[in-house]
Amino acid sequence: MDHGSEAQSGDTPREVYSHRLHELYLAQASQRRRERLLGYAKLAMAAGTLLCAVLLLRHTAAIAFLLAPAAVFIVLAVMHEKLIRQLRLRARSIDFYERGLARLEDRWAGTGETGERFLDPSHPYARDLDLFGKASLFELLCTARTRAGEETLAAWLLAPAPIGEVQQRQNAVADLAQRVAFREKLFLLGETVRLGVNPEALAAWGEQGPVFNKRLTRVVTPVLAILWILSLVCWGVWGLGIVAAAMTVLCLAWAHRLHARLDEASGAVEQAAEDLELLSGVLSLLEREPFSSPKLLEIQNSLKRDGVAPSAAIEKLARLTEFLKQRRNPVAKPLDVVVFWSAQVIFAAERWRREFGPQIRAWLGAVGELEALTALSAYAYEHPADVFPELIEGAPLFDAEGLAHPLLPLDTAVRNDLKLGDGLQLMILSGPNMAGKSTFIRSIGANAVLAQCGAPVRAVRLRLSPLAVAASICILDSLSGGVSRFYAEIRRVKLISDLTQGPIPVLFLLDELLSGTNSHDRLAGTEFVVRSLVEHEAIGIVSTHDLALTAIPEAMGERATNCHFEDRFEDSRLIFDYKLKPGVVRTSNALELMKSIGLDL
Repeated sequence: MDHGSEAQSGDTPREVYSHRLHELYLAQASQRRRERLLGYAKLAMAAGTLLCAVLLLRHTAAIAFLLAPAAVFIVLAVMHEKLIRQLRLRARSIDFYERGLARLEDRWAGTGETGERFLDPSHPYARDLDLFGKASLFELLCTARTRAGEETLAAWLLAPAPIGEVQQRQNAVADLAQRVAFREKLFLLGETVRLGVNPEALAAWGEQGPVFNKRLTRVVTPVLAILWILSLVCWGVWGLGIVAAAMTVLCLAWAHRLHARLDEASGAVEQAAEDLELLSGVLSLLEREPFSSPKLLEIQNSLKRDGVAPSAAIEKLARLTEFLKQRRNPVAKPLDVVVFWSAQVIFAAERWRREFGPQIRAWLGAVGELEALTALSAYAYEHPADVFPELIEGAPLFDAEGLAHPLLPLDTAVRNDLKLGDGLQLMILSGPNMAGKSTFIRSIGANAVLAQCGAPVRAVRLRLSPLAVAASICILDSLSGGVSRFYAEIRRVKLISDLTQGPIPVLFLLDELLSGTNSHDRLAGTEFVVRSLVEHEAIGIVSTHDLALTAIPEAMGERATNCHFEDRFEDSRLIFDYKLKPGVVRTSNALELMKSIGLDL
């Protein structure tokens, strides 16, 4: 099946996707008509053949004439099946471009992989920055077709990479960005990632030793199978039924001896080797694509092995696994105890494992990296206004111009400038309800995460040093665990404090810190926390409704400052501009919001 050409530099992503979808819709409609015609032709040929067979029942010599229509029916059936496969593949291509348009039009939330299995409540920022779940950063980014790809992308989002690695990923993402046809081919390989390879199970199986480790067992088993077949020949030719009976008993005894280990070995293979065709297809694409970036070439070179390509090796294991699954066939099962064909397949799988098993983990790692980079490249292609950040060594720094949240629609997101570092370590951010404080600090964290995993960021410009992001935004209490919100929050503060002892400076993002206690303790506790963080070279923001906290910068000199968001009333309506302004907020909207929903005060 033909695939779309690579994107042209003058075409926007929307134009490329829309044009390709138009081509696919036309081709799909045309082939659906052909598929219906072939279906009708098959039915007509089958009916005609049956009718002729009935008419020729009394003329057995003429039955041979039915071979011609039967052959035509077989040809039509093969053509029909091929056409159905093409329709299914094209439907996946259509799905690929429809998903792309949905992302461009901000209709993607709830349609992709949410990655909720990667969400760890104790992680310093995953829940707070909406990394996983519906309408999350992971759902926006993830286009992976294998679990290895999903796991690699999640790992990149959950931990910052060194500067050199980030720069290599940026080059690879830029190399892949215009390769729309490559991403389409990758998408076609799997119906859904939920059916994909379990990477850890497959890698662990490849590193295990053989179940049948004695050479005698591997020699005796096929010899017994051959002798049993020869005993049948003796019975049929010379009437030596006693030989066949004796060999059958011997084979049954040997099968009983192998039974437990055979079930153990076959179960391990089947559990590890789900949907290997998908893995083989991804490896094959990776082996053939003419990349130019050093990172992608390095991944490609890591797969090279004398004689056998990894994709061919995985395809061979996939065939062995399919043969092995036939051992449950009720027709084949009785024969298996005398000819040991499933044991022969297991022996072949274990030979395969001795030769290729230790390399599986590296192959899966290469596939995971490719798919993670491809996911980031799709984001880069679909958001051409987003830029690659500049990562620098040195003192803690986050210097952004035109920063916005990557999960907000591009045409409605309000951009702001922010600089933390070069002497300024703390910002106390005040403002009324719904003015944008939480969204702003989330945008800082989300872009810091994107920057340090190799992706473009939603900004006009961003310079930052390596930073360990830590946030306290979505702290929840736990009724079942007996944990109050305040206690959960101070545990998170302790986690953030512990991070400042590490080698990477901390970027802390604290929303309504210590809101679960009285105003006096909140001020004292917040001042103690931020002073401790600043003394350990951390930089960050504390948002608050409590204007008492805006006194903290006064005692910290140039290391701290106040900024705010504000609102205004126009025609009895609250208006928010979501623009960051210096100083302390002077407005409050709580009473007006209460009145606006009908509360009589």
